[in-house]
Amino acid sequence: MNLSLCTISFRHHLHSIKEIAEWAQMNHFQGIELWGIHAKHLKENPQYNSDWLASYNLYTSMISDYLPLHLSHSELLHATMELSELGHRWGTNKLRTFAGQRASASLNNQERKLMVEKLKMICQELERENQFLLLETHPNTLTDTVPSTLQLLEEVDHPALKINFDVLHIWESGAEPIDALVKLKPFIKHFHFKNISSRNKLDVFSPHNVYAAAGSREGMTPLFKGILNYEEFVKSAVSLTEVEASLEWFGGNVKEVLENDAKRIMHVTKEVNRLYVS
Repeated sequence: MNLSLCTISFRHHLHSIKEIAEWAQMNHFQGIELWGIHAKHLKENPQYNSDWLASYNLYTSMISDYLPLHLSHSELLHATMELSELGHRWGTNKLRTFAGQRASASLNNQERKLMVEKLKMICQELERENQFLLLETHPNTLTDTVPSTLQLLEEVDHPALKINFDVLHIWESGAEPIDALVKLKPFIKHFHFKNISSRNKLDVFSPHNVYAAAGSREGMTPLFKGILNYEEFVKSAVSLTEVEASLEWFGGNVKEVLENDAKRIMHVTKEVNRLYVS
C-alpha cells in the first residue's frame, strides 16, 4: 500500500509545504495529496514541484480540486487545463473532482445528459495529457450511490474516467464497502480513508461545515476508533487490489492522529503480506 496525507488536513494551520513534506517523510507516508487551492497558490513559487518533492522520497499521489461543472463548456475547459498543468508540474496523473453538486436522484434525464457531456469533454482533454479524472464517491453528487456511479461510468464510457473511492461515503450511501469495492474495482484509482463515531454524526462532513475554521468536529474519530471496521476493510482491500490511499483527517491533533493511523495501517498491511508469504 502507498499511503498519503492530505494537505487539506493542514488547511487551518500555519505550516509551509516544506514543513509538511519533512514531517510526511519522517512519519510513514509515501505521498502527498495536494489540495487544489494549495497547488494553485504554490504556482508563485516555481521551486516547488515533483522533483522537489522527490528529494524527500515523496510523490504527489493526487491533486484534489473542484472543477466547475455548473459553468459553460469554455469555462470548464479552461479550469480543466489549468488543473492539468498543475498535475504535470507535480508529477501526478490523478486529478480529483466531484460529479456536480446535486444528488443523483434530483437530476432529470436532460440534466444528467448535460453532466455526462461535460465529463466526457474533460476526459477527452485529459486523455491527451495522459491524465485521469477521478470522481469522488460523495453525497449530493452523481456518485452518491454505487448504482448511480456505475451508471455514470457507463454513460461517459471513457478510459480516462476513474473513481476516488471514499470508504465512509460509500458506507453512508447504504452500501457495504467491500461489496462496493468489488463492483467498482476496475475503475478505482485512489481511496480516501476517514471514520466517524456514529451514523447520526455524518453531517459533520458536510462541505459548509468541514471547510469552516469554526465548524464542528464532533464525531470525527481516528481511523481505527470509529464505526467502520477499517482493519477488516484494509485487509480485504490490499488482498483484492493495489491500494493507493490518503488519510483524509479534518479534526484536531492532526500530526498525532495521522502518525498513529499511518502506523496502524502499516501494521495491518504487514499482517496481510505475512499471510500471503506463508
